[in-house]
Amino acid sequence: MAETVKIWLDAECAEKIRSHGLETYPHECCGALFGRDGAEGRPREILAAYRLINRRDDSPQNRFSVSTRDVIAAEREADARGLSVVGWYHSHPDHPARPSEFDREHAWPWYSYIIVSVEKGAAREMRSWQLREDRARYEEEEIEEVRERERVKVRRLI
Repeated sequence: MAETVKIWLDAECAEKIRSHGLETYPHECCGALFGRDGAEGRPREILAAYRLINRRDDSPQNRFSVSTRDVIAAEREADARGLSVVGWYHSHPDHPARPSEFDREHAWPWYSYIIVSVEKGAAREMRSWQLREDRARYEEEEIEEVRERERVKVRRLI
């Protein structure tokens, strides 16, 4: 059995992702995740959510799209904050927080993909996934929501 990968998700960041999903409902929201990759056995840290515009015109209720300029802007903003783009997030209106086949076909390995389920206008489950290097399927990442103070304290212990 594969080892479970854990990520630390800043609680304020998690709330911003949920809020973004609620604001765009019944359409999908999307954005970039800024943080630090887990080095030396530490979990990946996701510290900020950077909102992007869903550029999908034909079916924004079940698909999202971002432009090359959006990706470059996210990378520049992460760099300006001393962070890296470590993943992407989006919502699934009235569907579970599991990646679809469409999501898999358009994802890249290594990144964390957080999906928040928004059902009838209420944020529900939030799950994170990472596409395997062979692109065959996703592995779920365990999310541990932490407040800044807790994260810094735990980080010192590792």
